[in-house]
Amino acid sequence: MASATMEEFEALLNESFEIDTPNEGTVVKGKVIAIEAGQAIIDVGYKMEGRVELKEFAEPGEAPNVDVGQEVEVYLRAAENARGEAVISREMARREEAWDRLEKAYADDARVDGAIFGRVKGGFTVDLGGAVAFLPGSQVDVRPVRDAGPLMGLKQPFQILKMDRRRGNIVVSRRAILEESRAEQRAEVIGKLTEGDAVDGVVKNITEYGAFVDLGGVDGLLHVTDMAWKRVNHPSEILTIGETVKVQVVKINKETHRISLGMKQLQEDPWDIVGAKYPLGSTHKGTVTNITDYGAFVELEAGVEGLVHVSEMSWTKKNVHPGKIVSTSQEVDVMVLEIDGDKRRVSLGLKQTMRNPWEVFAEDNPVGTQVEGEVKNITEFGLFIGLDGDIDGMVHLSDLTWEGRGEDVIGDYHKGEMVQAVVSEVDVEKERISLSVKAVGGDKFADAVGGVKRGSIITVEVTSVEDGGIEVTYEGMKSFIRRSDLSRDRAEQRPDRFGVGDKVDVRVTNIDGKTRRLGLSIKAREIAEEKEAVQQYGSSDSGASLGDILGAALKGDE
Repeated sequence: MASATMEEFEALLNESFEIDTPNEGTVVKGKVIAIEAGQAIIDVGYKMEGRVELKEFAEPGEAPNVDVGQEVEVYLRAAENARGEAVISREMARREEAWDRLEKAYADDARVDGAIFGRVKGGFTVDLGGAVAFLPGSQVDVRPVRDAGPLMGLKQPFQILKMDRRRGNIVVSRRAILEESRAEQRAEVIGKLTEGDAVDGVVKNITEYGAFVDLGGVDGLLHVTDMAWKRVNHPSEILTIGETVKVQVVKINKETHRISLGMKQLQEDPWDIVGAKYPLGSTHKGTVTNITDYGAFVELEAGVEGLVHVSEMSWTKKNVHPGKIVSTSQEVDVMVLEIDGDKRRVSLGLKQTMRNPWEVFAEDNPVGTQVEGEVKNITEFGLFIGLDGDIDGMVHLSDLTWEGRGEDVIGDYHKGEMVQAVVSEVDVEKERISLSVKAVGGDKFADAVGGVKRGSIITVEVTSVEDGGIEVTYEGMKSFIRRSDLSRDRAEQRPDRFGVGDKVDVRVTNIDGKTRRLGLSIKAREIAEEKEAVQQYGSSDSGASLGDILGAALKGDE
């Protein structure tokens, strides 16, 4: 060394200075020479020392890990401060280390370890061994997490989603790790399952449409329609969360890893014996389970339900909502009308278990029976009368009165009024009953003219004498004999020949059941008598007068 020139010495000095003096803004090696007042004093070479807070040596949630004599890497921020010390940072050194390590992990799509240490808007902060990353709330777990407290400070793996060293941004996910391990676990569990297997599972969650059952690391859906053969309105009727249930693996979708489960498949299908147990035409008790606009569903036994169509509910209530006839949970008698085993459908009838009210009425009230009922409705063509069995009978206008027209008297009737009528016809097929009000008390006209025929000679009494003829009565039935029918002799066709109360023999020329009138004539009687006399005693042309013939006839009678 002694022989070295001054220049060489200077060159060596500069070289050693360059070797020993680290550049500011780089990571340098140093040695802990003392620990005092919560700080570590570190020698970073070239007679430079710096201080680092002990907490910078601590992992989140752990105690500081540093000892005297330990070699550590620190970040040299400045070679000298006001106190002549180096300004160093362990945290910044760790950060630089961490970024190098994390960039490599990001490039390799590898997991990194870290710990959640803080809560920020929209998520959490994660320490990845020196670098701080953002964990969005949606990436914490597979399902939303209400309380992330238990996860704080725990060392666990994360997946880096994005990183930008220049901006100092890192975004990580815990959920991606869980999903991956879950997918592996699912694949493993699903690999052991076969469709048709009966397995035990735990009810994890209940929804309106079914329940999720944990089969040991993988969930399967037990749909509400596969829980029981009977109708289940809500899964909570059958299951509770946490309950262990025996289920059958109905279907496994290899692509989506979805598993469909069933409980009813492990029970006997009641439809196997429906045909034998419920023959057509048989009557059974059932319970109304559901009511719709088109009918009511009736459960015959657990798992066997039939529909009573609205048209089969009542003989009399035709356009009424089924809910007005039956109510849910009501026990009813029903008849089996049809069974479709393929479609698993039973058609039931409610009205068939009760007798047809029109049949009952026809039996109890033959034609001619007098009945009483309330006026339910008044229309332009007649009255509707309420009868026993909740059915109606109709009185046509023409059956309201014998005298005059029905239109004239229908206004005398009012809804709610009680009316007497006679049954005139019952059509069970068409569900129609015809009634007659005018027939109450019998047909006076028919009774009066019962034995009378056209051509009969009857005796009538004069009740009124008018210019055009005379009014007479026969058995209480009025009739009018016109002037021209009072005598065959024109001179005798005078109404004033007759007096009120006179009895007169007349011939019946017509019986009109519709107008309820008798056609009567004295003239016709005289002509008929003459004809009869001529037949008995010879021609009127033989010179004998009618008086002679009648006189002889009378003599003969004496």
